[in-house]
Amino acid sequence: MTYEMTNVQCINILTNLLGFLDKAAAYADHKKFDFEVLMQSRLAPDQFPLARQIQIACDTAKLGAFRLTGKEAPSHADTEKTLPEIRQRIESTVNYLKTLSAKDYEGFASRKITQPRWEGKYLMGDDYMIHHLIPNFYFHITTAYAILRHNGVDLGKGDFLGTLPFKK
Repeated sequence: MTYEMTNVQCINILTNLLGFLDKAAAYADHKKFDFEVLMQSRLAPDQFPLARQIQIACDTAKLGAFRLTGKEAPSHADTEKTLPEIRQRIESTVNYLKTLSAKDYEGFASRKITQPRWEGKYLMGDDYMIHHLIPNFYFHITTAYAILRHNGVDLGKGDFLGTLPFKK
């Protein structure tokens, strides 16, 4: 279930994020302003702008997968400023995640996960997934969604959730 909760969901939500950006680009075009305005928009002065929210969401997904599987993740320079650049970052992250399988996540719970800003502290893999990876990923995706909504992009819950795997 770890694979589905992390890998599969990150792929789905990042794909939905591409849809947010399509709607945002159409909105910017319709209103005749540069998409770059949205890339630099933020909800509060002390909060990251849209571009950085997307970069962090991608990093959380790919580095989370790397930390849980040990499979090397792509590196990004955090220099994206345009719609094509940020789309490429999302697509690169999704393509990396698509290379992973449920088998790659075996044994993840016993991995000690750390990062430099944790100053020597660590979480076990299952705690990392539950308490950091999933909430941090959704925080940045939700903030990106909220920035776009705040700026007038016509997004709704259906855009966020995307296609659900209904059964008949």
